[in-house]
Amino acid sequence: MERREGHVVVPTSVPPSEPARLVDDFTPLLLDVGEHQLCPGCGEPVAMRSALEAIAELDVIQRTIAVFGIGCYTAFSNNLDVEVLQALHGRAPSLATGAKRAKPNTVVFTVQGDGDMVNEGLQEVLHAAARGERITCIMLNNGVFGETGGHMTATTVLGQRTKNTLDGREAEAHGYPIMLSNLIAQLEGAAYVARGAVNNAGNVARTKRMLLRAFESQLAGEGFSFVEILTMCPTGWFIETQESPGYLAEHLGSVHTVGVLKDVALR
Repeated sequence: MERREGHVVVPTSVPPSEPARLVDDFTPLLLDVGEHQLCPGCGEPVAMRSALEAIAELDVIQRTIAVFGIGCYTAFSNNLDVEVLQALHGRAPSLATGAKRAKPNTVVFTVQGDGDMVNEGLQEVLHAAARGERITCIMLNNGVFGETGGHMTATTVLGQRTKNTLDGREAEAHGYPIMLSNLIAQLEGAAYVARGAVNNAGNVARTKRMLLRAFESQLAGEGFSFVEILTMCPTGWFIETQESPGYLAEHLGSVHTVGVLKDVALR
């Protein structure tokens, strides 16, 4: 190593002898700190950890790129030990498409909430799925715009109370919720589509398997893969933190039912 003015200068004329890491190892793997700034009881940290564990188990850390939308989860963009690109509202699938086409050997996945993906960028994910882009999109669905205080989104279920539907969503006034996973599963370019949840240990384990299969589908070049994850938002739901897992099962989970909707490998 060359030293200049007391500092080590890494040579760039030859490739590094060891893979580079962005930060030192910490626990859990791929998170550089064990703390976050999200509300108590939020389900998004569990969902994010499941995705990162899947990436680590597949041993593709060094060639993974994450593309973040806009939402509470964006707080994790500086905490992950993978490359992260920040997209404009709703545009993550298009940015991910560009990254994947420019670097086909990378594993590219997006992280978006239901507000960012369905309200603000629905056409982005639908067209990416229709084209069969070899990317994986993850939607964290809590049925509200959590970052801005709990407003209704396009996935809010009928009867769900939000900041601007205090008496609950009504079909006549607000329309019906959009079932995004069901829409994407109908598109020929979609290879794997599943909906999981993180409200109990069993669903966390099941969602982890869905994420693994989605990334495996991308690695196999099968087409577009999509995992929707139902997450808790007790702050946006105006309920006590300990009530949120049961609320998810009773309200969101009874409409956005969990399970694998499509897997071309099983045809």
